[in-house]
Amino acid sequence: MIYNHEDILGLEKRFRANFINSLGGFKSVVLIGTKSTQGNENLAVFNSLFHLGANPALCGMVVRPNEKKQNTLGNILQTKFYTINHIMLSFYKQAHQCSAKYDDGISEFNEVGLTPEYLDGISAPFVQESVVKFGCEFVQKIDIELNGTTIIIGKIIKVVVPDHCLGNDGFLNLEQAGSITNSGLDSYHTTQTISRLSYAKPFVEVSTL
Repeated sequence: MIYNHEDILGLEKRFRANFINSLGGFKSVVLIGTKSTQGNENLAVFNSLFHLGANPALCGMVVRPNEKKQNTLGNILQTKFYTINHIMLSFYKQAHQCSAKYDDGISEFNEVGLTPEYLDGISAPFVQESVVKFGCEFVQKIDIELNGTTIIIGKIIKVVVPDHCLGNDGFLNLEQAGSITNSGLDSYHTTQTISRLSYAKPFVEVSTL
């Protein structure tokens, strides 16, 4: 099948959402932990996380704007802190349930059976069951006029990783850690490493590390 722009616009809404969300391939899927100024904990599943740079250590994510509610965006803008927690095979169904639209003030932690964990310097809750997790401080908000979304940029200020998954060169082996990935809106996947390759240089054949 070949779809042009008009064909895409004419697709049924749910079909189009699944189709376009799947086109980009596999994505990281994480749980974002926040806490409102009223003290209510929030946990939401996101697959829009992206790397921005290592010096300083920055990451970004795309959110739907709704700043006045006790949701991920509202909590981040009001408290300036949030956590990013990798999803493991052992609790991926509970993580997916966090995408349900719970009312303000209801803790997804309580509803899905995951455990909030607090570490010094971060007012937002981590997911205790997550093996790879990091805390961020909000630094910038970018509104996208094209579709009404917002990009949130955070500075990574605390990282928790298993020692046995971190190599001498700084490479974090997510397969050993047990982190999973996803495609589309609701398809979750484990991974299998093909290989790591050497740093690419002109006219030099890459080698397997």
